[in-house]
Amino acid sequence: MKKLIPLLTLVFVINLAGAADDKATYATPEAAADNPDFAIQGEYKGDGVDGNGNNIPSGIQIVALGKGEFSATVYQGGLPGDGWDKDTKWNYTGKRRGEDKGVFKSEETMIVLYYNNGNILAAKGDRKVGQFKKITRKSPTLGAKPPKGAVVLFDGKDTGKLDKPRITDDGLLMEGVMTKGAFQDFKLHLEFRLPFMPAARGQARANSGVYLQRRYETQILDSFGLEQKHNDCGGIYRQRAANLNMCFPPLTWQTYDIDFTAARFDDDGKKTKGALITVKHNGELIHDYYELKNKTGAGQKEGPNPLPILLQNHGNPVRFRNYWILKK
Repeated sequence: MKKLIPLLTLVFVINLAGAADDKATYATPEAAADNPDFAIQGEYKGDGVDGNGNNIPSGIQIVALGKGEFSATVYQGGLPGDGWDKDTKWNYTGKRRGEDKGVFKSEETMIVLYYNNGNILAAKGDRKVGQFKKITRKSPTLGAKPPKGAVVLFDGKDTGKLDKPRITDDGLLMEGVMTKGAFQDFKLHLEFRLPFMPAARGQARANSGVYLQRRYETQILDSFGLEQKHNDCGGIYRQRAANLNMCFPPLTWQTYDIDFTAARFDDDGKKTKGALITVKHNGELIHDYYELKNKTGAGQKEGPNPLPILLQNHGNPVRFRNYWILKK
């Protein structure tokens, strides 16, 4: 496969107004709408042109980092989970200049990206080398209906299955809630939305987590467009990174579909088999029957008794909906 011409210096020409509050946390798309960096951040899909003039499908993820600064990644073949060859990509840094343009720099060449109403035209000198359109992906399991026999934990109102749930005025579940019941082996569906926190970094960037049996955390974090680590979104906290970074941009609805089999213990309380977990993030398989080594992070000690499920409160306004569980 021929490689896309590296986009080493990128310039955006955009029509935006207003200044960003770089330290703000935006819990809703409406609140973030006036932030000019939020308008640029996101996913773009289209074609690049190689040295022989052939069109190569490609995707771009642009991440806002506060103060008009960005990182960007161009993926050959398409976006992660949607065509990317899982190998060829190029990373960039950049800065928004004034209210209507920005520059991404590197050392070898200059390509100008002209932005107009969600479209990007990439040009090197007077030669077009790519055209991209901003898109909003949706998980194929978004809105999945609970199957027969499932326990509905949250469906926009208090179902009585959660311990002191906090619910927003628009019917979304807030972070920091635990199930009243304990669960052993199960399949779980959960939809979550990360806040937009451009100035935050690392574990401070839209942090939460799904604690299965209050023992094992599948991380929730704004890891959109970043190199994947075990502490990032989709990771088994401090144990295993996801197979692929499938994190969507903040303030986009995302899904976890988790199949969990609890650890097994003999009559003397000795563990004979570790817990098994399979996870799909936004429909993409990121853990395939991974055997957990032990409890994760601040999780409860392993044992034969089932425990509740906790949606962690790490001080960030992560929102949840369509939360159900099916015992196996």
